[in-house]
Amino acid sequence: MINKDKNINQKIKDFNIELEQQLASVSSNEQLEKLRITFFGRSGKLTELMDAMKELSLEDKKIFGPALNQLKKESEQNYNNKKNNLEQELRKLEVLKKQQFDVTAYKPGQLEGSQHVLTKVIEQIQDIFISMGYKIADGPELETEFYNFEALNIPKDHPARDSQDTFWFDVPGLLLRTQTSTIQVHQMKTYGAPIAAISTGRVYRQEATDASHDFAFSQYEGFFVDKNISMGNLLATMKTFLQEFFEKKDIEIRVRPGFFPFVEPGIEIDASCPFCKNGCSVCKKTRWIELLGAGLVHPNVLKCCNIDPEKHNGFAFGGGIERLAMIKYGINDIRFLHGANIDFLKQF
Repeated sequence: MINKDKNINQKIKDFNIELEQQLASVSSNEQLEKLRITFFGRSGKLTELMDAMKELSLEDKKIFGPALNQLKKESEQNYNNKKNNLEQELRKLEVLKKQQFDVTAYKPGQLEGSQHVLTKVIEQIQDIFISMGYKIADGPELETEFYNFEALNIPKDHPARDSQDTFWFDVPGLLLRTQTSTIQVHQMKTYGAPIAAISTGRVYRQEATDASHDFAFSQYEGFFVDKNISMGNLLATMKTFLQEFFEKKDIEIRVRPGFFPFVEPGIEIDASCPFCKNGCSVCKKTRWIELLGAGLVHPNVLKCCNIDPEKHNGFAFGGGIERLAMIKYGINDIRFLHGANIDFLKQF
């Protein structure tokens, strides 16, 4: 029996400490049952505390009665928590005995996905031209000889066909497209003029793979056909596009003569280096970067699309998506863009 001379307040503290220590050491149902009898049984320590209350004066009962009730509530809650936790642990051990693998083993987290850098660049291009009123157009990668060459003012005997090193199929007249310019023919034939569209897609050429070339790569192609379209409209559009893409409002452009059978006149457009003012490794110390080809749509292309070149004219432009990505994000090898190196790709 508890010594009745001992201070009741100290008895409560001792009860809490002893219960906490023994609960922490319990690891089986048998041990837990012994603890229950010791502390909460008919002759247990809690019952002894309650019986000790009978010897107290009325004033002391008013003081220690609520404390004992709180002790009973909290100690029984601690016991029940231990009982529930022990049941869960014992169930886990039972499962492990029956199974050949550890269901509690650590599972590594799933890697977080992200956009491929080429997808990101494509969406940036599309967003810029959508803001200018262009629509997004698409076309087949498997093309006919007509759409890839003849409709673009490249006749059968034209030397440009030899320089493109095309992937031909066994079926006569079928090939993998060598340029996204084919899409503008499909669009103009279907919708006529006026029309403004931007397209992106993969093209294929028999080229040796190195740091800056691949047999499959991506291009963007845009065109605008309406009445009274001028070279000034083209240059203003290109300047706006490049400033928005590189997020540099001070980018300037310069024009060099260029030859593309489907435009006349044809030009090549360079942009002032977005990374320097006096020359750097990106622009090879020239302060200018070659970016794309463009020009006014050739009248023969308009005629092929059933558009009267006497009433309508327009401009077209296009370039490599990989080239834009490599310049903007400082990538020095095109093969990184088409590989599966997660450490490289997750940077973007």
